[in-house]
Amino acid sequence: MDRFELGDSLKEEIRAGVLGADFMKLVQSVRRNGKLFKISLRPVIIAGERKFQAETVDDRDVQAKNFDANGAAEGLEEIIAQKGARDLHLMTAKGDLHVRVTRKGRVHVSRSAAMDRKAEALPHDRVKKLPLAAFDSAALLKAVGIADGEGRICASMRGKYDQINEFLKVVKETVEKPSGRFTVVDCGCGKAYLAFALYFYLVETAGFGDVRIVGVDRRADVIASARKTAEKLGVADKVEFVESDLAKFDIDGADMVVSLHACDTATDEALAKGVEWNARYILSAPCCQHELQKSLPPAESFAGLLRQSILRERLCDILTDSFRAMILRILGYRVQVVEFVSPVATARNIMLKCESSVKAGQPGPVGEYLNLRDFWRVVPWLETRLSSLLAKHLDRYR
Repeated sequence: MDRFELGDSLKEEIRAGVLGADFMKLVQSVRRNGKLFKISLRPVIIAGERKFQAETVDDRDVQAKNFDANGAAEGLEEIIAQKGARDLHLMTAKGDLHVRVTRKGRVHVSRSAAMDRKAEALPHDRVKKLPLAAFDSAALLKAVGIADGEGRICASMRGKYDQINEFLKVVKETVEKPSGRFTVVDCGCGKAYLAFALYFYLVETAGFGDVRIVGVDRRADVIASARKTAEKLGVADKVEFVESDLAKFDIDGADMVVSLHACDTATDEALAKGVEWNARYILSAPCCQHELQKSLPPAESFAGLLRQSILRERLCDILTDSFRAMILRILGYRVQVVEFVSPVATARNIMLKCESSVKAGQPGPVGEYLNLRDFWRVVPWLETRLSSLLAKHLDRYR
């Protein structure tokens, strides 16, 4: 027997515990090259049936899959067969089993006193809370390539799946159900993951009666692909796509403008369009921001900071988003700067959540903006872009 291998009687005890009616949870943790790999298994109820949910944590990458009893039994054999130092903790209604395998291959086993707990498979709450799991999104996810042919989320698309879910959560807490048509413009729609998700979420879950989504992108190939997907999903009359540079695109009003990781001044253009179209809601998650770095003048007091390129870049990111938020406030929007996804998922996790609901040109926002802008001796690109709307407010308080 391999020195790291568990004894036959211990293996059988673990199998009986996991596959029996008293099973509550199994967790095994392994250290690999200084990084943590952890797998947990628990019973869940999905669509009225008892299943097993396995969650793996590989350093910071988290993935979850659901299995029937046969699939769980196969996965359990892989857990039991794991080599090397590890900790295994099995919880059942009758008691706990703890197994520790040291680096030298020694197996230490401890058991709790007898218990009388209630073992129950809980509803799959975490999945139910996800906006894309609140309706039958299987066809959508397959059509846009987030899920495979069997409906499972592709490993390479897990980040995108999580981003869209978090974006939709912000929509849920921000947007009120309208009485008539609700028009959304997705600026720089790319492959249209967000555009399609928005349409189906608003119609299927939020109960919006008449929704129109317009995706705008200057790349002909992605627009052609998005149109084919709309046809495949049967929503070509509700979700349309326009090949155009955003600066040249116009529409007769929009209720909401969204942009997800539009690069550099493309985010500013999306914000500007939202203001010009009198959109009630603007939700924008910026991406890279280089424009301010080009114009930021030398500042003796900050010489040590600005000398370091990574710190200079982060400072300009913060300043750019601050200027954007202030400009939108000046123009009558209530603005919140929030983290819409975990920084583990992406460093570009900031969102400007804007709702048109206050009087434009109030002295507080104007004064704050001018003080920060003049301190750094810059003119943000968005100010130049919206100069026709901003000038009257800024000139009044100079």
